[in-house]
Amino acid sequence: MRILFRPVLVATSLLIASHLGLPGRSASETPPSPSSEQYRALPDEFAEAGSWRVEGAISLGGDLDPGSPSVKQPDLADSSAPSPDPAFPPAPAFSPAGGAPSARQPVALAATDASVKKYEVEDNHHVRKFVDQFQSGDRRAVVETWLVRSGRYLPMILDVFRQKGLPDELVFTAMIESGFNPVAVSRAGAKGLWQFMAPTARRYGLRVDEWLDERLDPEKSTVAAARHLLDLYAVFGSWNLVQAAYNAGEMRVLQAVRAMGTSDFWTLRSGRVLKDETKNFIPAIQAATLIAREPTRYGFVFTPAEPLQYEVVTVPKATSLKQLSARAGVPLEALERLNLELRLMQTPPDSPYPLKVPPGSATQVEAEVQRETVASRHAVATTIAVTHRGRKALPAIHVVKPRETVAGIARHYRVSIADLSRWNGLDRTARIRPGDRLRVAAVTSRNEGQGGFR
Repeated sequence: MRILFRPVLVATSLLIASHLGLPGRSASETPPSPSSEQYRALPDEFAEAGSWRVEGAISLGGDLDPGSPSVKQPDLADSSAPSPDPAFPPAPAFSPAGGAPSARQPVALAATDASVKKYEVEDNHHVRKFVDQFQSGDRRAVVETWLVRSGRYLPMILDVFRQKGLPDELVFTAMIESGFNPVAVSRAGAKGLWQFMAPTARRYGLRVDEWLDERLDPEKSTVAAARHLLDLYAVFGSWNLVQAAYNAGEMRVLQAVRAMGTSDFWTLRSGRVLKDETKNFIPAIQAATLIAREPTRYGFVFTPAEPLQYEVVTVPKATSLKQLSARAGVPLEALERLNLELRLMQTPPDSPYPLKVPPGSATQVEAEVQRETVASRHAVATTIAVTHRGRKALPAIHVVKPRETVAGIARHYRVSIADLSRWNGLDRTARIRPGDRLRVAAVTSRNEGQGGFR
């Protein structure tokens, strides 16, 4: 199966008011993982101030440090959002598009549900403080990086939010949460564009385990974030309180409302229940919204990054990105960049996986997957034929078990380590993991060296 993903393109200047509507218009648990697991370094596209990825975060209390994502505050008793209603309609699928609109073609705003209020941006001294900070010193360069990077994800986010009937301005929650960095990680363990904690991510259908962390999948996490925001809106009926609850947790905001007897965020801000980070979270988002609506007014001149595009190919379970890259001729870096959610550079061992590949490469990847499928079937057929001739047959494929090594598997099947490595394209630094599929017998000389994608 092949799907070309072309998100709805907003004009080249994605962030100017004409593409968000008229001014003022709105439309803790750490995931289980091996102790040695580390998120791999990614190209400078995702870097902040020259680092490979955001490590930790600095609180929004006091002066905002926009070089780091906000510190997500774990909610009391993990009640950051109500459990999703089983009858909640499924998340929209990104359907193939016949072609992207011209960069100059205006994009019609989706009609907002009548029950959903507009997003109002306040012009008060709290917001102006952050507008001034974002234009000052080193912060200016960081905010400009955010604006550039937003071009990669903003069309997709707007598409999802408009399908859900959410105000366009809510997209800038991600600017303050992560700086539009899909691999941002906070000190509290929140991850991704939307800085989900693992329990909340799972509550909204994201898979977080030793194989996958879908908080790092920009599209899936955006759909989850949209559902989370809608659920919070059903509780609070105020976008300011929704964003406060997104940061601090639903129970913390409810406590503040009860303690002060008001649902006005700017009044709650003067109380003691909300933490400084949450008090500053909303004015920071609104300042970012003002700048993004009219960047040139605030002295920001930039060219947005190209929007995210990819094709999808269903690959076998336990497919190694490294092996697939080598055999299909697709750059490994491109596969990693498009599949950030794969924690071990390998698809899960439990089922086939819809792998994202660069535009134009789906045909060659499909061809290589088909070749490997045919080779595996041939290996099984050869094993069966040997058995029927009365010989003791060795299995053609071995599924790696916990604590097994290449040397131990080679010894068990009485083959050399060199042959086993050659049949499976392994080098000296290669690691095998439980669930990997290794070819343990040479089918024919023609097929040697064409082992599975581990």
